[in-house]
Amino acid sequence: MSLTNLTAQLQQYTGTSAYYRLYPKVVLTDGAKFLAEEANCFWLMDVYASHLLCAINGEQESFTCLQMRTKNHHATIVIDDGNGVELAKQTIDFTDFPLHHIKLYACWENTHWVIMLTSEY
Repeated sequence: MSLTNLTAQLQQYTGTSAYYRLYPKVVLTDGAKFLAEEANCFWLMDVYASHLLCAINGEQESFTCLQMRTKNHHATIVIDDGNGVELAKQTIDFTDFPLHHIKLYACWENTHWVIMLTSEY
């Protein structure tokens, strides 16, 4: 899929009709699953989920924002509380992720995290 087509397709997600289990306490929305499949980046969902499950307490932080920026096949991932307070940071030594920037949200839903595109919030 071309970069232009991927970007256009991502913009069409404005909600979800289903959740897709990634881990027992992490699900993906339609848009997040589409991104993972079309951009071959289930690894990005795994990175987000690992920080959500290991370093972030859903009862204290019910909303998080992941931003990833790529340059020269390297990436920097920052997860914050939505107000700029950094909760986690990770560098990726190599990626072929097709976009230069992506932002995802995750919300705690009492028993699990929901990872979504920003347009699905």
